[in-house]
Order: sequence, then C-alpha cells, then structure tokens
Amino acid sequence: MNDTEILKELGNKVCEIASLPIQQQTKKLWASHNKLQRTRPPVLIDQLPWHEVNQSEEMQLECVDEFLRSVEWNMRSLLYRWNHFACDMVIENRIDIPMAVHNLKYGMIIEEDTLCVDEQNDIVSHRYHEMITDDASLDAIKPNRIWVDRELDEKHMDICNSIFHDIIPVRLKGVTIHAGIWDRIAQMRPAQSILMDIIEKPDFTKRVVKKFVDLTMSTIDQCESLGILDTEAQYIHCSGAYTDELPTQGYAFGKARAADCWGYGMAQILSTVSPKMHVEFEIELVRPLYERFGLLYYGCCEPLENIIPYIRKINNVRKISVSPWADSAKCAQHIGKDYVFSAKPNPAFIASGVLDTESAMAQIQAVLSTCASNNTPVEFILKDISTVSGKLESLDQWADMAMGLICNIE
Repeated sequence: MNDTEILKELGNKVCEIASLPIQQQTKKLWASHNKLQRTRPPVLIDQLPWHEVNQSEEMQLECVDEFLRSVEWNMRSLLYRWNHFACDMVIENRIDIPMAVHNLKYGMIIEEDTLCVDEQNDIVSHRYHEMITDDASLDAIKPNRIWVDRELDEKHMDICNSIFHDIIPVRLKGVTIHAGIWDRIAQMRPAQSILMDIIEKPDFTKRVVKKFVDLTMSTIDQCESLGILDTEAQYIHCSGAYTDELPTQGYAFGKARAADCWGYGMAQILSTVSPKMHVEFEIELVRPLYERFGLLYYGCCEPLENIIPYIRKINNVRKISVSPWADSAKCAQHIGKDYVFSAKPNPAFIASGVLDTESAMAQIQAVLSTCASNNTPVEFILKDISTVSGKLESLDQWADMAMGLICNIE
C-alpha cells in the first residue's frame, strides 16, 4: 500500500471507534467529574515508555513521507492505547494535526549534559548548566517571539483533507500552556543554589520568580494574539480535560483567551521547603499568572499534603495532584469536596514488567477509602512510566486491575 492507502485504513479504524456510544458516555463522565459531581473515579494511563511500545508489531510505521509518518504514528499510538488500556480515554471523531508553532520556549535558555541507559528512551538524566548567576544574567533573558508557519499549516491541512475528506475531519491542534515556572527556573539554575537562595538571597529569588512569571505572561499574550490556544484539548497534564465550563462567556472562535482554557502549574523544586516559604515564593508571586486561566490543574510529583490549605488562595484551581509520595489521607482531608483528588499510582509497580498486583491494588484501595470518607472526587492517572522492561502486557494488566476495582465500587 502507498501512504494514502495506509492512512485511509487507519482513519477508518479511528472513525469506527469514535462512533461508539461509549465515547459520549466517557466525555459526560469526565465533564461531570470535573464539575465535582459524584461519579465513579475515571482512570487514565499516560506518559508511556514509547521506546518500548514502538517495538510492538502494531506500532510499525509504513508511510514513507516524513510528515505522513508523524500522522501515522499519532494514529497508531491512539489505536494502541485504545486496544490495550483504553480505561477512560476518549477517541474523538477527528485527526489532530499540531500547529507549526515556533519559539514556544517561555524565554528559556538551556545548556545541559545528559546521561542515558537506553539511547531510545527520552527519559534521561540531566545536568543543567548554570545560566542565571546574577541580576545581569537574569535581565539578559528576554521573551521569545512566537510565530506560526501558517503556510506549512495550510499545506498539512490540504494534504490530510485530501486523504481523510470522506472518512474523518481534520483539525489543527493548538497550544496548552505549562505555567509551572519553577520547572523552568530549575533548568537554568542548580537546585542546590535555588534552595540556598531562598534563605540567603530571598529578594533575588523573588526577582527570578517575577521574571519567569513575566516571561510566561508574554507567552500567553502572544498565543492569545496569534489565536493558537486550544479550547478543545482532551487532556490537561495527563488528566481528562472535558468540561462544560469552558470556554467562558465572550469566547470568539479562533480567538481563545487563557480564560477559555485549562492551564497547569506546579513547584516541584519546593517540595522540601516549609509551607510558609511555598506561599511566599510560589503562590503569592505566581498566583496572578495562574488565575489567567479558566481552570487550573495544580501539582505534579511533589507531595502537597501540607500545601493544600494555601493552594486554596488560587481561585481557579479545580484539580490537585496527589503523587505516590504524598500522604493520601491528609490530602483527602484538605481537599474535601472542593477539588478533584488527582491520584498518581506508583509506576514502580510495573517497572519490572511484572505487575506487583498486591501493592498496586492496596494503593488504589487506600485512596478510594480515604476519598470516600471525605466525600472527595478522585481520579487515577498512571503516568511517568519510564519503562516496563519491554513487557508491554503489564500495562494491560494494570488497566484491567484498576478498572476492575473501580467499576465494582458499590
């Protein structure tokens, strides 16, 4: 088969799955859940070890053209997830083509050394070079001028529409903003220096934070002006983003504002500082940035059980990450009925390729129990899966185990 025939065949498969009634049911589940209504907990698996998954027969690419190979990969990866561990993912009746957005770097200048165990794995160790040494180096950092190659976008759309026109719609996929400025600071100044600065150079640290807030504000302003923010994103930080609360009143198609979209933020580097410091150097300084969005997902791998009372200062938070290293009981007590408890099961339970069923089940059951006691909406997002030691069936097994537990809740 040639490239067009290959993609038409895949397009028919996607269209067939997208037409199943379960897709609309699952979208309603996420929308109700994200509105803090009582539902059964949704489940997703994301951030996969694609260097291992790509070795499977189902993921072997056949297209010759470089762009069409990228379209093929996106479709095959979508189908692979659906066929093996769909959980509560949704297959939309469309093919998403990423916009040709350039310079979306949030002002970052990264120089680094990396080490890897597997050259095919994009999960590597990083040693970042120090780029922020003083006020002069901080002042030298400027916002990036973001631009979109509209001509290339039009070309890609023409190509895909000619292939899929009688099968499935094609859409240009826009941008979702990562508002976690501390992740970026930690790529330009060493972690030890950052933590010492908070004690020894608090004013300098605040100038650094404000600088990166301004850089991200500039990024949002430019994305709004260019009309490239995505109001139809299916996921926000690996969690289902379906909601009937966005876009907000006054939205004009093609002119999305941050207020019409989800955003996400975090401060992982501050996991060892006091709640008072977290408020002083993160929440109070970054809050104006966070509150530009319609809804916000807060947190990632950092344990937040002692920070949640202060996260309440941010007006638009809807989901709070509860990592494998957090105290789930304390998190549920602090979250109550006011936010989604976004539980992150431990990916170590499948890292060897053999599912540690007892530990995985115990963790989920403990979270279900503590959330039930506090009337807390909960979801389970298995992510950060850097390896399953090549034994892909462990992903399927985790999905079957988790869905079996959750769908049998009385």
